[in-house]
Amino acid sequence: MPVNETLSGYSDLAFRTAFGLYVLALLASMIYYAGFRVAKLSERELVGVGVPGSSAAGSPAAGSPAAGFTPAGSTGAELTESTSLTDTGDEDRASAGSLRWARIAQLFVMVAFVFQAAALVLRGIATDRFPWGNMYEFILASTLLAVGAGLVFLRKPALKVAWPFVLVPVLALLFFGGTHLYSEAAPVVPALRSYWLPIHVSIISLGSGIFLIAGVASIMYLLRVWQPQGAEHGYGAGLARPLPHADTLDRLAYRTTVIAFPIFGVGVLLGAVWAESAWGRFWGWDPKETASFVSWVLYAGYLHARATSGWGAKKAAWINLAGFAVLIFNLFFINIVVSGLHSYAGLN
Repeated sequence: MPVNETLSGYSDLAFRTAFGLYVLALLASMIYYAGFRVAKLSERELVGVGVPGSSAAGSPAAGSPAAGFTPAGSTGAELTESTSLTDTGDEDRASAGSLRWARIAQLFVMVAFVFQAAALVLRGIATDRFPWGNMYEFILASTLLAVGAGLVFLRKPALKVAWPFVLVPVLALLFFGGTHLYSEAAPVVPALRSYWLPIHVSIISLGSGIFLIAGVASIMYLLRVWQPQGAEHGYGAGLARPLPHADTLDRLAYRTTVIAFPIFGVGVLLGAVWAESAWGRFWGWDPKETASFVSWVLYAGYLHARATSGWGAKKAAWINLAGFAVLIFNLFFINIVVSGLHSYAGLN
């Protein structure tokens, strides 16, 4: 079937529009991050919510909301009871002065997400196939799911400061994919004309998108423990101050990894099934297969370390970042630097 050039052109236009909107979202989120300041509670508000260590005549105790550890409007019960995915008591902590920039950034992200999805769908309709047959399309799909994961997991006010950390790698991958890996809309090579293509690639892309949120959470966690919350001075204090409590970030990294790990594992297993039908073997230690196995082992090691009392969360976070680094290299760059059976990047 010939390619619909008109729809292909609209797909490229939607991609460029999404990229521009993501840039605006990054700028707005950086303004929110840079202008972040914790709301302070008055003495009367502190006594009213029953925060220990506060009195009408004394100053707030260390760790109280007035010291910048919890949000305005929080209660003592919120500090001890966890009721949601990443709640450690400061999920509702938000900037006292620049929350509107967080809303603007969120709006830009949502509109850009729609345009990016439109770019992927239009390319699929233009070529009459599932639109992940080359590296450009794979990056488009994976970053779309990463942004979608961000919209799901970063809803709480305290986690909105994570958007600069999410958008920077997303924009870097989109820029690299749109400039160096771009392929004209065309039919896929015969080896990819299989019903396994949308199944395998979709699952791998979903797991990878959620892993990006987990990696970002570990980066922020290491920044937070490097510069303790509440520190007003010292190298890196300005970078770390807007971040939520380290426990919040640790939980976000752990629970998103718990979700992504089985998804990615199923994607690898289904890839092995496809390999058996296409190449006559389930596993052949192809570079991409090997790197997938290494990243899977690292993520398994992270989950084990995170759940083992002998390991601290800080050491586990480094393992999580190692797994994320191998994952990024494997999914996006190994086809460029290494030739193997999975070399369908559309670069030739």
